[in-house]
Amino acid sequence: MNIELNNIQKRVSGAVRHFWQTRRAQSTKQKASGRSDQGARSAVTGGAQMNGFIELLTTLICKAGVEEANISRKKALELPGYFRPEKQWDLLVVKDDQLIIVVEVKSQTGPSFGNNFNNRTEEAMGSALDLWTAYREGAFNKTVRPWLGYLFLLEDCTKSNSPVRVKEPHFEVFPEFKNASYRKRYEIFCQKLVRERHYSATCFMTSSQETGIKGVYKEPAEDLTFPIFAKSLISHARAYG
Repeated sequence: MNIELNNIQKRVSGAVRHFWQTRRAQSTKQKASGRSDQGARSAVTGGAQMNGFIELLTTLICKAGVEEANISRKKALELPGYFRPEKQWDLLVVKDDQLIIVVEVKSQTGPSFGNNFNNRTEEAMGSALDLWTAYREGAFNKTVRPWLGYLFLLEDCTKSNSPVRVKEPHFEVFPEFKNASYRKRYEIFCQKLVRERHYSATCFMTSSQETGIKGVYKEPAEDLTFPIFAKSLISHARAYG
């Protein structure tokens, strides 16, 4: 384990730096082409921004003994669903006709945290439900339970850290959500995804535009750090690689 996680903080910093560099380049390109109004949307639609994390996870999986030929990260990423024909994930490991690993990586930057929070959480919950139901119904695997991981990077800024009011016209929301910022809401969400066994492991990080370009990031919750996420991933990869 020490070999795979050697200098892990430096590697994660590189992925964070890649995220902000790519986002900045996408925004500049959009403005140059006269589509500056779409600049903020790159936070949602720019999948290439998270490629640094995909490459890092691929490296860890390979060092755990999985051949790169069994890893899909740029194409052939579709899996059958139960409630829909298929879904495209961000990274898959398939070996001997067995689905071993499935990973989803997502991010969110401002300014529209409210609507995007709902979209992100509904998407993550729905994708997990779809995958596990398809698994139960025999869409893939008969002996191996896949490892399902969720990694999320949130912009660290005033708006994401400010308390958010909840609306309770009929019933009270759970107490942990009252006056919780979007950062705290995402933290709670990622923790509950694991506790309810929707995902095998989750990772939650924050990073600001100002220092993120230098690779600076934070891990707000001790149970949602990248090392913990990576150890769980590597352990499963070694078992079936």
